[in-house]
Amino acid sequence: MKAESDDRIHIEQLKIVARVGVSKRERARSQRLALSITIWPRFQVDDLDDDVTKTVDYSKLCQEAKKFVQGRADKLIETLADAMAEHLLRKFAIRRITVELRKFVLKGADYVSVTVNRAAALD
Repeated sequence: MKAESDDRIHIEQLKIVARVGVSKRERARSQRLALSITIWPRFQVDDLDDDVTKTVDYSKLCQEAKKFVQGRADKLIETLADAMAEHLLRKFAIRRITVELRKFVLKGADYVSVTVNRAAALD
């Protein structure tokens, strides 16, 4: 039996638009966020045999992440990042996921971010 691999797929700074903020005024309109996602697929790279059906379609994963934030109006980026990580774990063949969500709202700072790490439930 093979040891668990650290093979992963990383998506850096996917631009998304979401309604997130503590005040109603802040949630009243969408704002730009940046999303970085690292996933550890269920299949290891050396088991793929160059077969696209054995891996995670990262284009679809990005589309799903963007679709997920539509219609949400969370107060905290922590809530949004956690919910997104859990959603993507259920939707795709992923063992583990790290989601970093960046918000560009603090004067004098490039951004504020939250990072969550989640793992799929064991079968």
